[in-house]
Amino acid sequence: MYLVFKVVHVLAVVVFLGNITVGIFWKDIADRTKSPAIIAHTIDGIIRADRIFTIPGVILVIVGGVGAAVAGHIPILATGWLLWGISLFVLSGLAFGPLSRTQRRMLALAREGEAKGQLDWLGWERLSQRWNLYGMTALIPPFIAAILMILKPVLPAFHAQ
Repeated sequence: MYLVFKVVHVLAVVVFLGNITVGIFWKDIADRTKSPAIIAHTIDGIIRADRIFTIPGVILVIVGGVGAAVAGHIPILATGWLLWGISLFVLSGLAFGPLSRTQRRMLALAREGEAKGQLDWLGWERLSQRWNLYGMTALIPPFIAAILMILKPVLPAFHAQ
């Protein structure tokens, strides 16, 4: 069972990290067009991809990771790389709520710009800066967590007395 959970976990991490990384790439390309229609279409696609890939990816990362730890008799709180990896993953998750709200505001603003034929670039820049902040907070910690999971360094953890 350990290997089954591990495969689920690793594949889910690939999908999760891949999707959030590609979203940044596509948003940057859309922004460069200066076209409200393309920007709206791209943000809508990013939101859909989060629903299809990121959210299920999070669930499968957790199920696979916890399942592998339990099946492999790895103490979660007493294993530093695992504890810190989970902590980083939680930090990423905390950024997802504000990121998601910002994406919805961006979509509304882009659709409004599409209808008017002109995007409110000042408003767009403010939302983009917020999106970048929350996006990096959602992206960088799980990448570090993946590195910890691969390298398994000795890190501080809780120890049973």
